[in-house]
Amino acid sequence: MLHALYDKVVLKYPRLILLMVFMVVGFIGINSTKLQIDASADTLILEHDKDLKYSREIQSRYSTPDFLVITYTPKTELLSDKSLQTIGTLSKKLEALPMVNSVTSLLNVPLLQSPPKPVKELLAKIPTIEGGEVDKVLAKKEFLQSPLYQNNLVSADFKTTALMVNLKVDELKTDRDIQREKEHQNIIDIRTIMTEHQGDGELFLGGVSMIADDMITYVRGDLLVYGTTVILLMIVVLWIVFQEVRFVLLPILIASLSILTTTGLLGMFGWQVTVISSNFVSLQIIITMSIIIHLIVRYRELVKLNPKASHKKVILDTVLSMAKPTFFAVITTIAGFSSLVVSDILPVINLGWMMSAGIALSLLIAFLVFPTVMILLPKHKPHTAFEQKFTLIKLYADIAQNYGKSIFFVSFIVAIFSITGGLRLMVENSFIDYFKTSTPIYQGMKIIDQKLGGTTPLDVIYDFDTETIVEEKVEVADDEFDDFEDEFSQTEDEAKYWFTPGKMQKVQEIHNYLKSLPEVGNIQSLSTMLEVGKVLNSGKELDNFELALLYNELPKEFKKSLFNPYVSIKDNQVRFAMRIIDSDKNLRRNEFIKKIKLNLGEMQTIKSENIHLSNLMVLYNNMLQSLFNSQIKTLGIMVSALTLMFFFLFKSVKLAFIAMVANIIPIATVFGLMGWANIPLDMMTITIAAISIGIGVDDTIHYIHRFGIEIKKDGNYTAALQRSHESIGYAMYYTTFAIMIGFVVLVLSNFLPTIYFG
Repeated sequence: MLHALYDKVVLKYPRLILLMVFMVVGFIGINSTKLQIDASADTLILEHDKDLKYSREIQSRYSTPDFLVITYTPKTELLSDKSLQTIGTLSKKLEALPMVNSVTSLLNVPLLQSPPKPVKELLAKIPTIEGGEVDKVLAKKEFLQSPLYQNNLVSADFKTTALMVNLKVDELKTDRDIQREKEHQNIIDIRTIMTEHQGDGELFLGGVSMIADDMITYVRGDLLVYGTTVILLMIVVLWIVFQEVRFVLLPILIASLSILTTTGLLGMFGWQVTVISSNFVSLQIIITMSIIIHLIVRYRELVKLNPKASHKKVILDTVLSMAKPTFFAVITTIAGFSSLVVSDILPVINLGWMMSAGIALSLLIAFLVFPTVMILLPKHKPHTAFEQKFTLIKLYADIAQNYGKSIFFVSFIVAIFSITGGLRLMVENSFIDYFKTSTPIYQGMKIIDQKLGGTTPLDVIYDFDTETIVEEKVEVADDEFDDFEDEFSQTEDEAKYWFTPGKMQKVQEIHNYLKSLPEVGNIQSLSTMLEVGKVLNSGKELDNFELALLYNELPKEFKKSLFNPYVSIKDNQVRFAMRIIDSDKNLRRNEFIKKIKLNLGEMQTIKSENIHLSNLMVLYNNMLQSLFNSQIKTLGIMVSALTLMFFFLFKSVKLAFIAMVANIIPIATVFGLMGWANIPLDMMTITIAAISIGIGVDDTIHYIHRFGIEIKKDGNYTAALQRSHESIGYAMYYTTFAIMIGFVVLVLSNFLPTIYFG
């Protein structure tokens, strides 16, 4: 059937076939302009994480809108007129931007102790620096000592401050692409304003939306760089090896058609490219090149063996002889990528589907375009100067023939090295270390992380028992509120009865424990206000009445930042908002999270079932902890699937076993090296096993298939080995070298996991 298809259709009407291919590729390729890129925090979490829904619920409840952070280290003293003027000018320019809601800075935060005033007097007019009537000496002391601002708004050395750029909420739910363009332009505008003031001090930008925007820029750049660089390197490699224009341009044409078709399909169906899948261009190019190089090498081999055969027969024999091994090689590569879909990490799953579809398209396009273009070109004797000079393949054959026992011994040593190294593999990753130190992402995160209270958010949520409210409410109402009815006549009864001594004691106990942890850079909660209130109350604790008064009478703009993010009276719940020092080398995220839950649960007044942890650190840690399971699942499925494929392909248990061992040893060595070099598993490196085996089995299939053909000729093992090495061996060497070149290109990325992956 395949013979008839190529003989009666493909090679008989090559121009028509080419025209149809170009028309289909063009129709699909138009959609490549619709290709979307996603670099949001959602790409760092598990697809079905049980903590995701809860974290989103908490974020919504405590209204934590998106914001950006500008760190400012002035050349003059932080509270000097010049520095404050710069902060004021920066704030005004930033607030004029359409995406910015407000800017929180040294100028407009409430100063409750500069000088200290009674609560009632303070509520009448809360002082700020921009409002005047503030003692700068007292203000500096408050900034450095107040739990509201120390290691949060200002650094411990009082040389760096933060400007919180609060972004507007998209009330209209604008189209996602339009919203991203607005956010991108906002980042550009903010950086332009910062550049205007670089002469006044050192300025860095940080924040989730900035990181997402920069990563989208990186991904776009990577897509262009990977594709362009790989193509240029492939041109050089193809010319060195084949020294013929047709065998340089034809692979480039087929690879380009494959990439255009794949990106068009991704755009058509709205699939998004992430940092993880941004290397799909490089991957598809090198796998496509592998298919083409095998066809070229076989074509050249047949021309040399049958110089008098017609051009059509040579092309037909090339396609038919390579169809079976290439098909199975591609199927096994697809199996490798398909195994990624069992991962729980969405970007990894998407990479699996993308590459599976892309490789299938590459196979189809290669086996249509190669024969149709070749039949339109004249037949001529190939240049084989490179093969004649290149003796490494023959050396491999001699080593395999004469040093079998040594190969087994070395393989055994390598296996020991791999197992011991693999047992050292870690999943502990610092997000800040995903980026090169030269990138704005790293520089901004480092200052915030080390000077302004940490970068990774972690929330501890505590639910109070409902029955406790009723008991305390009755008790307090009967005994203590009688003398204060007039004062609270205009306030909310709910708040009046909610702030009870029992609750406040629990809040302070939890806060003090969390604050004592060395991994915590900053913590804010209701306890923070209790500490401030104590100072305002001449060293005495605020009682329930005063605290409720403060809660109800505090101006809206200050209540929004001092109370609302940490208390939900309606839900009978409090939130402890921490920021973890992500760059702390001693931080072990999973152990840290477990320790918090365990130690809080052991406190006498705290119920363990009422404690919940949420926010990005929990979600990120869940993703990290899933990496081992994902690795085992993908590798297990991959090995099982390939073993079955090999058995059905070769009809031999022994050959299937040999084929698997030949592919497991190299990937095991990689994991051994990673373990001994302390390179952790991450979202990128967990894909190495499946992808490497998927690509590596191509060589195994091609070699065993060719060896089977050669051994039938004379039954001589040694002669068959030599002939196999000197025929398919060259194709294996060229394709492997091309694949290595393709992966080396990934070191140009700004994303370190991509570099390690390459």
